[in-house]
Amino acid sequence: MESRDALAGALVGSDGEEQTAKKDAAAPKTEETQTQSRMERIFGFRKEDLSSWQNLVTLLNRPTDPASLGIFRCLFGLLMAIDVTQERGLSHLDYKYLDGAPVCRFPLFNFLQPLPLDWMYLVYVVMFLGSLGIMLGCFYRLSCLMFISTYWYIFFLDKTAWNNHSYLYGLIGFQLTLMEGNRYWSVDGLRRPSIRNAHVPLWNYTLLRTQIFIVYFIAGIKKLDADWVEGYSMSYLAHHWLFDPFRVILPVELVNLLVVHGGGLILDLTAGYLLFFDTTRPYGIFFVSYFHCMNSQLFSIGMFSYTMLATSPIFCYPDWPRRFFARFPSFLSRILPLTAAGPQQSTSCVYRTERQESPAAASKLRFKHKLGAIFTILYIIEQFFMPYSHFITQGYNNWTNGLYGYSWDMMVHSRSHQHVKITYKDGKTGEIGYLNPGVFTQSRRWKDHGDMLKQYSTCLNSLLPRYNISDPEIYFDIWVSINERFQQRIFDPRVDIVKAEWSPFKPNPWLMPLLVDLSPWRTKFQEIESSLDNQTEIVFIADFPGLHLENFVSEDLGNTSIHVLQGHVNVEVVEEKSNYTLKPGEQIKVPAGAYHKVYTVSEVPSCYMYVYVNTTEAALQENFTKLLELQERVRNGTETEPLPPELQPLIAADDDEGAEVSATDPIVRLFLKRQRRIKEVKKRREAGVLERLERFAVKKYYTIRRGFLMTAIALRNLAVGLPPLEQLTREVTFANMKEPQAEANQDERLKDEVGHGEL
Repeated sequence: MESRDALAGALVGSDGEEQTAKKDAAAPKTEETQTQSRMERIFGFRKEDLSSWQNLVTLLNRPTDPASLGIFRCLFGLLMAIDVTQERGLSHLDYKYLDGAPVCRFPLFNFLQPLPLDWMYLVYVVMFLGSLGIMLGCFYRLSCLMFISTYWYIFFLDKTAWNNHSYLYGLIGFQLTLMEGNRYWSVDGLRRPSIRNAHVPLWNYTLLRTQIFIVYFIAGIKKLDADWVEGYSMSYLAHHWLFDPFRVILPVELVNLLVVHGGGLILDLTAGYLLFFDTTRPYGIFFVSYFHCMNSQLFSIGMFSYTMLATSPIFCYPDWPRRFFARFPSFLSRILPLTAAGPQQSTSCVYRTERQESPAAASKLRFKHKLGAIFTILYIIEQFFMPYSHFITQGYNNWTNGLYGYSWDMMVHSRSHQHVKITYKDGKTGEIGYLNPGVFTQSRRWKDHGDMLKQYSTCLNSLLPRYNISDPEIYFDIWVSINERFQQRIFDPRVDIVKAEWSPFKPNPWLMPLLVDLSPWRTKFQEIESSLDNQTEIVFIADFPGLHLENFVSEDLGNTSIHVLQGHVNVEVVEEKSNYTLKPGEQIKVPAGAYHKVYTVSEVPSCYMYVYVNTTEAALQENFTKLLELQERVRNGTETEPLPPELQPLIAADDDEGAEVSATDPIVRLFLKRQRRIKEVKKRREAGVLERLERFAVKKYYTIRRGFLMTAIALRNLAVGLPPLEQLTREVTFANMKEPQAEANQDERLKDEVGHGEL
């Protein structure tokens, strides 16, 4: 009876039991449908199904159509196979692991280290083959084990790559390992007729549906954070072209508050419920599909948007693929999934011959049925608990709680870093020096996490003695703004992190508190920024009593001044050996090309702002404007004076792309390069759909091509040993071949043309 197949609650889901049992006569089925309770019509199960342990086990092992699960298994395996070459990094594995180089890494457990590079390629091959096996349903259990064992190894190997959706992939892979996902449209079904088109227990669907419900709902709960509700978490998104239709009828401020933040909050809170019930499911699928399609354009999140799109049909009736593929022409039936109803019985399920529960039916329960029910309940409880387990993993709590990537607090926090300084001190000589931020590592994520900072300092402590620095002490001065607050220190700059205590189960003692009392200043920030012209920039700083900021103002930044907003500060200009005490409302101009120090001398945190103009860039923009006006006059014939030789390339710029090369004046050369880039960007934006698809396909082709060629080289090295260096160089060069546009340095950025000073 189809009404009984309505999507059950968060712990159950639709079952499809009666659709997959023997077909009853039309009259009895109609009569039975009429006798259903309201609860059963809405949730798909009766109150009696929850009245005892035996009834609950029977419910969770109810025979269910395997079709929807089989289609999801196929889609998930396909997306993970693509993900291996993309976000997992097969195409740039040699750059990621830098075999033999002195690199600081951030594994979950310090003893975890990557294998030699060629063996890492083999690990990725195993993961890729496992994902293909999941997609095809071929040697299903082995394929799932191949995928999750290598996936979780790579996941634990690098905390800097952790995020919510990568964690979700691992969870789904683990769930599929325990499910009967190969009973529909699978190679295993062709090899083993006994499992082909056989029922699966209802808990297979229960786990997946509840997992996706948790992803949406907990993400919504986390968005009840004040910063999200007030529109500070993702305010920059309102300027994206995807929100142009909303900006036609709303100012950008309301687009940010109502559409970006308000819409995201409501969608996450309601998506699971909308997908859950028959009446609202079409609306739920529409809204989440629109949401994930937008996310695929807003963020670089790999296969996540497409994976979430693939999960939506899981909430539909389990037999939807049969009805869907039955509409296709009959000559395609050999390659399409089965459309015939009536899956065969399976020992994994519990069958009931009567509508009412009976001791005879209860006696059919086996140990594996009870085990499946126990696992389902415990797993769901654990997944609801994990996002709020931060009181256990206190050492990983920073300004945001817990390990990063399992709390479903997606996009709730945005950060910007203004100043990062790493100071070392020789333990024997006392010599003090500075390190380039990010030295010996490719990641920038360590700046926000105390556990990574501890790992990084320990690594630096072991590497610096190679450079005649004995027993080094390492100090970090990291300034961060979270959700558009003041830039402030996140860790105590006076603590030697090498010797500092850190435990995963105790609060971090050298974490500086977030100055939440200053959050109301953000409204004032917007007023101040709106009053500035386009050439003036501003940075808001907050500091703790007894600390000071040492800063260097680049020579490009003329007219730099410090304005005090709260507290008292003492500004020391190092070269002038002069000191100035400032109170709220006072300001001072600091010299460019020199160091200065700002001491907080009040008993409360100080707040001040740097106001500056990039004079070099401003002058350059002024020259660009004059050259553009001159070029326009030459084009329309209103320029009567002959151009001097250094400006002659302006005439040939439209016809000769190499004009910038012949330009002798550096300003003219930069202007022509800028014009060429603007022209190329405009051409790309105005490209048609086919051209965009071609560009996308070509880019992906060369990315995937490199991954597979480098994998082939690594497997050959493992099998027969390294070839001569010249041959290996030729092979790697061939693998590195890029599309013509990439070889022409199309990825140059305009900001590289102009010297940008940094406070």
